[in-house]
Amino acid sequence: MLKSLKSQKGFTLIEVLVVVIIVAVLAAIAVPVYYQYVEKAKSTEAQSGISAIRSAYNIYMQQYGTTDNYSVELAMEDARIGKSTEKNWKFEVVGNPPQRFIATSTAEFSSGEGKQVWYDVETAKYHGYGIDEYTETEY
Repeated sequence: MLKSLKSQKGFTLIEVLVVVIIVAVLAAIAVPVYYQYVEKAKSTEAQSGISAIRSAYNIYMQQYGTTDNYSVELAMEDARIGKSTEKNWKFEVVGNPPQRFIATSTAEFSSGEGKQVWYDVETAKYHGYGIDEYTETEY
């Protein structure tokens, strides 16, 4: 009987524990990177909306020389912002001429309300949720 047990092949407990530890370390590295990737992907909807609104404002400015009577709602109509984007994001424009375009997530947004993405005209860069600030993950 003892001879038959010694001839069986298998992994020792130490080998299994080493593999489990390696998998846990890899998961600890991969999960935060994955969450950042997901947030960046979700923020692209806001960036696309802001870009379309910026273009509408630029066209209006070229045609009329001012943006005095041009509202965000009119810009959204002219830019043909989709209903799902309108449902997920609330847009606003700061300044005349515009200096900052801001998108704030609504309660309908899958990652929650109050996330902000904005475009700063002076620096010509996007900032905010999913771009240069990430949600802290809790394990």
